[in-house]
Amino acid sequence: MVAVPSGQVTLSDRRTQSSWPVEVAPFRMSAFPVTQSWYASVTGRRPSSAHGERLPVEGVSWWDAVQFCNALSRGEGLRPAYHLCADAETVEWDTSADGYRLPTEAEWEHACRAGTVGPRYGRLDEVAWYQGNSDGRIHSVGGKRPNAWGLYDMLGNVWDWCWDVYDAEVYGAYRVLRGGGWADEHWSCRASVRRRSHPTFRIDDVGFRIARSTPLPRL
Repeated sequence: MVAVPSGQVTLSDRRTQSSWPVEVAPFRMSAFPVTQSWYASVTGRRPSSAHGERLPVEGVSWWDAVQFCNALSRGEGLRPAYHLCADAETVEWDTSADGYRLPTEAEWEHACRAGTVGPRYGRLDEVAWYQGNSDGRIHSVGGKRPNAWGLYDMLGNVWDWCWDVYDAEVYGAYRVLRGGGWADEHWSCRASVRRRSHPTFRIDDVGFRIARSTPLPRL
């Protein structure tokens, strides 16, 4: 897990032509997307269509991702971040929990940028697997240059599920995806690009990475 410092990020949405600033508290994020071996060790399942221990797990829904977070938390003796009600298709985030969780959209973009202000934290071919260089397939994590904070594959390879609802009034329960994937054109692999999908959606270019809140100092 990589320590991500506090900061401010400005999120934007091309569809509505709107932008809004968000303050981000310090937190920790996994240096890589969750791999197939990691996912299998926690859940006992291997849902991916391509197979490889260090390949990002894919073919996982948003629900699969939050369930993984809770299972990993319980396995390490931490308090799960999520209260799940699958029948009602609702999830409550206990922000006081010390367990693993999905990053918020603002946390994701702040971590991806790592202090940079451009569309990417480096030259695309050096930092990401995308349509132009992936040879039509997913790749093992860590094969491209990390950003300045030591986070790999923030762009390309697989899209990352985030905690946030995209736009409840228009898209209901659809959740945010960030980062672009191995099959995407270059314009999708940018720090600001937002994608949305239903939380039950599964496909071979969508995975996730995990985060943990940094405990507040004791007074």
